[in-house]
Amino acid sequence: MRLIHCADLHLDSGMRTHLTKEKARERKKELLLTFQRMVEYAAENEVEAILIAGDLFDTRNISATACHAVWDAVCSHSEITFFYLKGNHDTERFLAEREILPDNFKTFGTEWTSWPLGERIVVSGLELTEENAGNAYHSLVLRPEKFHIVMLHGQETKTGAKDRAQVIRLRDLKHKGIDYLALRHIHSYKEGQSDAHGVWCYPGCLEGRGFDECGEHGFVLLDVDESVGTCTRRFVPFASRRLWEVPVDISACETPAEMLGRIREALGGFKGELPEAAKQISMDTDTLPVWRPVTSTDLVKVVLTGEMDVESRIDSDYLQKSLEPDFYFAKVSDETTLRVDADRFSLDETLKGEFVRTVMAAEDLSEEERATVIRFGLRAIAGEEVLGCD
Repeated sequence: MRLIHCADLHLDSGMRTHLTKEKARERKKELLLTFQRMVEYAAENEVEAILIAGDLFDTRNISATACHAVWDAVCSHSEITFFYLKGNHDTERFLAEREILPDNFKTFGTEWTSWPLGERIVVSGLELTEENAGNAYHSLVLRPEKFHIVMLHGQETKTGAKDRAQVIRLRDLKHKGIDYLALRHIHSYKEGQSDAHGVWCYPGCLEGRGFDECGEHGFVLLDVDESVGTCTRRFVPFASRRLWEVPVDISACETPAEMLGRIREALGGFKGELPEAAKQISMDTDTLPVWRPVTSTDLVKVVLTGEMDVESRIDSDYLQKSLEPDFYFAKVSDETTLRVDADRFSLDETLKGEFVRTVMAAEDLSEEERATVIRFGLRAIAGEEVLGCD
């Protein structure tokens, strides 16, 4: 039996970070369309259940469009069972929209709830709260003859420090008979061995929304052999767009043209790799390469690195504008360090030389602070407009 494990879809997310209003609206629609595409993928690939392990929505004030689109996807695919575990971003309004839930839509509460699936599979889930977190692990009882999928939302930890919501103590879930622990909260793919028998997995978010969510995003496809109680899994990249943060060393560059050339060279050779854990479980290498190049549909953040002469001028705005036509979105961030060649100014009798020697002699400034003061002081001496540090 095939199942999909997804989480952190964050439908109706504002997507306002860095994007224009028009592109933010477009990305908001793309999140919803990716969810609908995933359901169609499930129907076309004989997937019998979709595990939504939390944060289906991003805000408590969900739009009618998003709410109706999700219900339409559920109701029009009665052959697929949807298991929905509410996350901390989700809202009661979504479920309140319908007086009677469809038969193929299963939910969980603040006590353990178990649903049978097929002949041998059982899907159990619990909404962790401050009130039930302390007893949640002790109250989970599973029948050993079944294949058990358990859904929880929160950050995993191997220690049992505190009983608080949103923290999952993996140590206390060992030897419980869990075959597959379907988690959510971390927005990138992550998986591990919970004990000698079972595994835990975060599928990551379905679409990256900001540059803290770079790389490939998608869902996990499970294939459970009910006859022997085994499960194989595969990470499926599925996002409509990807986000990349690409470091570019411009130490040897002196002009904007040279910097732009170095950036384009780095982007052309950049390889966005799958998470290491996702590589290990990716079985179909013909359709799932371990890396894919940056494309024009992606969102790119170029991080300038290296050591630059204090008199160098990095025009991040110019570089960003030059890249914008090549990508859906482009951003340039200057994280270079400054180098001051004190010997060059030691015999300089001009105002510039005197200024550099005075700043270099200031004992109350760090090396980085001296370089920054010198950079902007030299610009001011040259008559350039200095609006602030960049």
